[in-house]
Amino acid sequence: MDVPFNSEEFKEQKYDLATEIKSSGLTAICMTFCVDRPKLNKEREAYDRFIMSLDEMDEMLKANNLTRALNYSDLKRTRKENKQIVIQSVEGGHFIEGNLERIQTAYNRGLRHLGLMHDGQTIPPMGDIYTDTPQYGGLTKLGIDTIKECNRLGILIDLAHCNNDAINKALETSTKPMLISHTGLKTQLGTNEKMAKMMMPRLISKEQAKIFSDTGGVIGIWTHIADTPLDYAKNIRAIVDIVGTEHVCIGTDTKMAPPSNSNNRFGKNTNQSWENTQEGFFYTVVDALLKTGFTEKEIIQIGGGNYCRIFDKATSI
Repeated sequence: MDVPFNSEEFKEQKYDLATEIKSSGLTAICMTFCVDRPKLNKEREAYDRFIMSLDEMDEMLKANNLTRALNYSDLKRTRKENKQIVIQSVEGGHFIEGNLERIQTAYNRGLRHLGLMHDGQTIPPMGDIYTDTPQYGGLTKLGIDTIKECNRLGILIDLAHCNNDAINKALETSTKPMLISHTGLKTQLGTNEKMAKMMMPRLISKEQAKIFSDTGGVIGIWTHIADTPLDYAKNIRAIVDIVGTEHVCIGTDTKMAPPSNSNNRFGKNTNQSWENTQEGFFYTVVDALLKTGFTEKEIIQIGGGNYCRIFDKATSI
């Protein structure tokens, strides 16, 4: 969910989040944002952007009659009541700025899913980003301490944007299972050469996927390198064949409800991930998974069960 770092601009925008989630067929989404675009230039700027974004999301949720899930019980209750809910996430720990007590502040504001890194490096650095030249041996002390603090509080760690050394160092550090929320196999590149070239550094090898899954982790599969829903289902099948259905989930990295006056990074919102689809996102994906030979049990795992399992373990203290 892109929100502006300007409260007056935010007030001019409308986010029809509840309608879009309901149309998608999903009960819950991870509602995430980042603070490192545009580039951070001043001390405390990342934290100020973080707090402003949470304030705006508070207003957005209130306007849509939605709440944040603080634990697995909240997810189960919402599903039973046939309602929608969000899991508050952030993509990149830039807001911490070396002050670990801010993670407690974020937790108190409802954050339960923290992406350690994003496109731009945190200040001080957390570790090695997969699109940058490695220089930190995986994770810095701050990166390690952030994982430990999230384990203590009950926040799920997301290792998207981490390179292999950072992922492996995180596996040595964390006492709880973790997530790589949006990636795909390096062998599944699709037909768009420009997109494939851009995505290649962001994808995971079969070997690394196995290392990660063997610790109980879950890997989210991107929609960006799949030209059709069936291609997406085949990409899921390819990684399931490596790590098993219990270690795979859906990780769109798309916007569920962009404001009407904003352009999406990849041109489409979640419910319009592919052209000529008649149903919402999850209905479309389930149909493609069925056509690809997945069973109902496997689809339940991939479609939310696996994420719920590690979310429960991560947030239980």
